[in-house]
Parts: sequence; structure tokens; C-alpha cells
Amino acid sequence: MIQLSINTTQNVIINFSAASVGERIGAYFIDLLVKIAYCIIIFYVFFYSFGLNSIIQGMDPWSMMAIYMIFALPVVFYSLIQELLLEGQTFGKKLVKIKVVKIDGYQASFGDYLIRWLFRLIDITIGSGIIGLITMVVNNKTQRLGDISAGTAVITLKNKINISHTILEDIGEEYKPKYPLVIKLSDNDARIIKETFQAAVKKSDSEILNRLTSKIEQVTGIKNDLDSKKEFIQTILKDYNYYTQNM
Repeated sequence: MIQLSINTTQNVIINFSAASVGERIGAYFIDLLVKIAYCIIIFYVFFYSFGLNSIIQGMDPWSMMAIYMIFALPVVFYSLIQELLLEGQTFGKKLVKIKVVKIDGYQASFGDYLIRWLFRLIDITIGSGIIGLITMVVNNKTQRLGDISAGTAVITLKNKINISHTILEDIGEEYKPKYPLVIKLSDNDARIIKETFQAAVKKSDSEILNRLTSKIEQVTGIKNDLDSKKEFIQTILKDYNYYTQNM
């Protein structure tokens, strides 16, 4: 399995496994089945059961085309809308457990998803997907042209993980939180803090711990009043888990 290293905004390298070509094709066909199911339902419910088709036949060509295009919009924008709303996933990607990410560590933006969607015309539509397939096979990150242009890659979420790889912290029932303001953080913030903290401790990098502590203080308004920055960050993570689990 191809390994993909992502350099986060905190200059911490996180290793992921790039989704295989087979996984990406599998997700594509699941999404294709969803689109086909939508078209069948629309045809039978609106055009057949409600008799909309007979009404449309009496319209001029431009009006007919406009109505057909309106019903086709969910299919046309399917991947763009779902990747935007589901943060890099479609229904097919969720089932296969793969996800679109930025290779520079940032969260993919609307512009990134839009570029990927526009390049579907070249990658998938033209040549029935041959261009995209060849590009993924020869690319060392299994990227298609849309990924290369948007600076994204598709990773697998099937890696075996344990509590140290998640935002969860092992806290006991008797734990007493210290910093209520940690609720200002998001799950993504907590994940980045934990990943950065673990990397800094592993490298004994005090500079990263200093920068991470300053960033936490800036975002949350919490001031470090503990004996060490290491203890402070550990407390922040435990408090975040306590409040989010008990809210």
C-alpha cells in the first residue's frame, strides 16, 4: 500500500495510506449506483406516476431541456456537493472508507473540490475513465488529474488505530477538569494538538511545545499556570475529552 506523508501547518509529518485504485473505482461505482437509483425514482415518481412526461412533451424544446436539466442537477453536482458537505467524502467513499485530503495538511476548500469536479470531465467522462485510471496507476500517490491540479489526494481510513491515534484521552470517572474554556476548540483542533504534541514529545522538541502552548493560549484564552508545557497540553486534551463527552 502506498504511503502518503502530509506535512501539517505545524510542520509535523503525518503518514497516511493512499487509497488504492481498486478502492477508488469501488467508491465510484457505488456513487454511480446511487445516481442511477435517483434517475429511476425520478422517472417513475414524477415523469410516470404524476404524468409529467406527457406535459413536457407539449412544450417547446428549450422548455423541455430546462426541466430535464433541473432534475439532472443533483446527478451533475453529486460529487461536488457531497465532498463539500461531508468534508471530502461521498456516499461511496464513506462506504469504502476513503477520503479526499489536501497534501499540504490544510482542510480542502470549496475551490479544491470544484477543481476536482471540473477535471472529472477529463478524468472520467472523456474516454470512459481511461485517462483518470492511467493517471492514478502511474502516479505515486494514486492521484488523478483533478487531484494533481487541486493539490489533493485520496487516503484510506482503514488503518488500524488505537486511542493514541485519535483525539480520545484515557480519563477516569473521577477526573476533575481544570480549563472550561477548552470548549472553544473543535475536534479538528484537538486532533492537531494531540498529533503535534505526540510528535514533539517523541523528538524532545521544546520549540514545538512552546509554539503549541502559545497557540492554545491564543485560541482559547487559557493561560498556562502549570509547572510545564507538557503537563499543560496533556491537561488541555484531557479537559477537552471530559467536556465533550459530558455535554
